[in-house]
Amino acid sequence: MELAFDNQLDEQYDFLEGEYASLMATAFELLSVSQNYEVDVSLVDDETIHQINRDYRHIDRVTDVISFAFLDDDSEAGRINGDIPRLLGEIFICVPQALRQAKEIGNTDMRELRFLFTHGLLHLLGYDHMKKEDEEIMFPLQERIIEEDDKRKKQ
Repeated sequence: MELAFDNQLDEQYDFLEGEYASLMATAFELLSVSQNYEVDVSLVDDETIHQINRDYRHIDRVTDVISFAFLDDDSEAGRINGDIPRLLGEIFICVPQALRQAKEIGNTDMRELRFLFTHGLLHLLGYDHMKKEDEEIMFPLQERIIEEDDKRKKQ
């Protein structure tokens, strides 16, 4: 398991690398993910996420998180054996939007930033929330991962 962290904002957010690595480890353990995956996460501003959202999703507005899964099928094609991690995908988190949302919904900034990473990670792992039955699986799982990660940090 490897996390590639790219903070395109202020160094005050560098601590999130450890938070995200911890959440990723917790999620992989809870979900029994045994493949050696790499996840790239980038912290970006409003302009960058707006451009990504417009260019790739054809939605012309700022959003909080966008993830791009690179392994949409489970075929053997392109599998790398050994210790080299396979790139699972990329997550882009818009920190300014996350901070605005946290304030609007009453979350702490940290809670919202951790939630968005977990949400994006689950998308990379194939979870979705387009249908009600999928939402009923994904949303509680997000909470469970965050809660379990919190418990582990307290031990």
